[in-house]
Amino acid sequence: MKYVSKQQVEEHFKRFNPWWDSGKMDAETLALRPRAYLGPVRQLLLEADLRRAVVLLGPRRVGKTILIRHLIADLLARGTPAQRIAYVEMDHPLLHGQSLEALIRQIEETVPGGEGPRYLFFDEIQSHKDWEKHLKPLVDHRPDLRVLVSGSAAAALKRQSTESGAGRFTDFLLPPLTFSEYLHLRPEQPAISEEKPGLYVLGDIDRLNAQFAEYINFGGYPELALSPTVRANPERFVKSDIVDKVLLRDLPQLYGIKDIQELNALFTLLAFNTAEEVSFEQLSQRSGVGKLTIQKYIEYLEAAFLIKRVFRVNQDGKRYQRERNFKVYLTNSAMYTGLFGARSADDPEFGHLVETALFAQRFHEDARLNYAHWGSDDNEVDLVESSLALKPVAALEIKWSDKYADRPESLKGLLRFVRVHRLPIVWATTRSRKTTHMIEGSEIRQWPAAVLAFHYGVRAVQGRLAGYEAQIKDA
Repeated sequence: MKYVSKQQVEEHFKRFNPWWDSGKMDAETLALRPRAYLGPVRQLLLEADLRRAVVLLGPRRVGKTILIRHLIADLLARGTPAQRIAYVEMDHPLLHGQSLEALIRQIEETVPGGEGPRYLFFDEIQSHKDWEKHLKPLVDHRPDLRVLVSGSAAAALKRQSTESGAGRFTDFLLPPLTFSEYLHLRPEQPAISEEKPGLYVLGDIDRLNAQFAEYINFGGYPELALSPTVRANPERFVKSDIVDKVLLRDLPQLYGIKDIQELNALFTLLAFNTAEEVSFEQLSQRSGVGKLTIQKYIEYLEAAFLIKRVFRVNQDGKRYQRERNFKVYLTNSAMYTGLFGARSADDPEFGHLVETALFAQRFHEDARLNYAHWGSDDNEVDLVESSLALKPVAALEIKWSDKYADRPESLKGLLRFVRVHRLPIVWATTRSRKTTHMIEGSEIRQWPAAVLAFHYGVRAVQGRLAGYEAQIKDA
């Protein structure tokens, strides 16, 4: 029986780390614009005092590997010796059975690299059994190492990182593309830009809405956003490369799910009802699956970042003791396109996709997001943000229509909520108009949904950077 030789592993490392010889990143990677989250992740990686490994989480195909390559390019541009940077694709057959310690030892023997910190990037780390138990002592005893691990089995990584890496790992969730990132990455000129923090220059609102509709249908995944070939067949890309791999492989392997068809049917039902209020009772009747099983499946789908559940609060902003009803959002509206086809801005279901897209700009933050619904159907607020003390501090009603722009008093649920909590400013969206009204001492700001989505996307990236800077200072 033949075994993998040390020389074969060294040659493999050299193939996957061509900068060891050339001293630079390949032109194809450099031609791609980096994601806006490059800065926050770089901050975590470079901060020597933090003494933690970075665990890069995220759904499939959101650009984790490309982000790693941009990090390596950034390190090289900063003058880091090329031999001090190593990328390892952990699911490669040549590396099966190798421990992290053994791989690092072989890297150091292959390219000694001189003095200074060594930057190690382990991609698809979930293929390495008990990776977190091997990584923890490296963080403790090798202060010269700066380590980032990532992988597509996001649910497994999140659970293992949380359970075993407390105080030693920092999780970073890389979300699907925000609307502002999408506009930045696309070749055409965006119809909106940020002149300075909080001040936006809007060109043609009709052109911006056209770009927003494109984003809703195709924008969450970099490949789908940028490749005409992939965009021509979004069903194959989303369903085959993303959804099916999570439902058919990742989740069954992690949680021992046997009835994959049952899980797939439930996810399809939830995706079709994105931004709708549902209940376990309704889902059980429609799917024929028991309520306890549905609850477990939803938890698994959330762990894989396919969906996000949002809970209901009453008029007082308090959670209901018995959670019968809740909303479910796709974490990326482009998943809807992949499952059910693209929708035009005038289709009746497009309003729910607008709400899904707005929620997607914020779900990865630490904000406490709920929705309010009490009494009759018109007593509802689409998104309510609460403070640490669980007191409502912001409210947003999402409309894909201009009919409320001059009649804000018709936003009955929002205004009733405002009266109870005396919020100084609340928000509502329109399709194309921007208005401000004062009602009973509260300012009702109505912005076009596309403008607010852009605002949320810009603030999300800046907020993540500020949050990690504060974490670094506290470490």
